[in-house]
Amino acid sequence: MIGAIAGDIIGSVYEHHNIKVVDFPLFNPGCRFTDDTVLTVAIADAILSGSGYAGKLREYCLLYPERGYGPGFRRWAAAGRSTPYNSKGNGSAMRVSSVGSAFGNLEEVLRESKRSAEVTHNHPEGIKGAQAVASAVFLARTGTSKEDMKAYIQETFEYDLSEPIDSIRTHYGFDVTCAGSVPQAITAFLESEGYEDAIRKAISIGGDSDTIACIAGAIAEAFYRGVPQNIADFALSKLDDTLRNVIAAFRQTYQGSVSWI
Repeated sequence: MIGAIAGDIIGSVYEHHNIKVVDFPLFNPGCRFTDDTVLTVAIADAILSGSGYAGKLREYCLLYPERGYGPGFRRWAAAGRSTPYNSKGNGSAMRVSSVGSAFGNLEEVLRESKRSAEVTHNHPEGIKGAQAVASAVFLARTGTSKEDMKAYIQETFEYDLSEPIDSIRTHYGFDVTCAGSVPQAITAFLESEGYEDAIRKAISIGGDSDTIACIAGAIAEAFYRGVPQNIADFALSKLDDTLRNVIAAFRQTYQGSVSWI
């Protein structure tokens, strides 16, 4: 889970100040955790505690109210309503990585990622984005090759992963839909040579940088079996004890074979 959170934190300063290069300062003093981190931890806490996803998402939003939530999600959390709002945004995908780590087979991962998404993002594209990311994390942590992961994602979710990052970078703009950001994040991972490289490639295309890096970072952590220690330390230093404690508990329970390296 720290892979997703580190991607969010590193990408946070570039979301509204996009860059189109891979050579940029990784540890900017202005980096902060955003809604991506908060809701990633909320889903992990829901899994750990056996609580409902909706209640935990709302609880964490109210605990951390100024972290860049989308307007639809803010209204949903404030209203305390239980009905979703048919979003196809990438919020469902950015928060789902712990599902790919916690469940034991692909069928469970697909079911639980759908459940985690549809409490807010019940649009088919919102559900599909969450399932694609969670299944990519699961496949990465269970030893699937990049070639087979790519084939599965393209066949199952009909995402086109054929355009290289160098080409995407030339024209990509800000797009907060699952369809317009999840394939790009997965491609950044697929072309990477390590965790840090995945984050750099994800941020380098511009757009919704923190979320794209969050998604790419989650898959990269699972595939490369960890996050470099200096990156993990930087990310953890930006969090409070509440968030750190959930991360530690989740890691101990579900990620015993995945370490910071």
